[in-house]
Amino acid sequence: MTHTEEVIERAMAAVAAARMKREREAEWRKRTFGRIDMTPPLPRLKRGGVQLSLQLGGSVR
Repeated sequence: MTHTEEVIERAMAAVAAARMKREREAEWRKRTFGRIDMTPPLPRLKRGGVQLSLQLGGSVR
């Protein structure tokens, strides 16, 4: 086997190992974070009501 073929073979092995690692990590993330449920949104507050006036420039009594 020539040097070039050996280099190509090592590169292909490195790519395969990286792909396997990426797939394992993706499966782990799917198992780990797939169990986390999103909480339902908070209930909406009703609009309306009384707005209080705020005396800004006047004297304080």
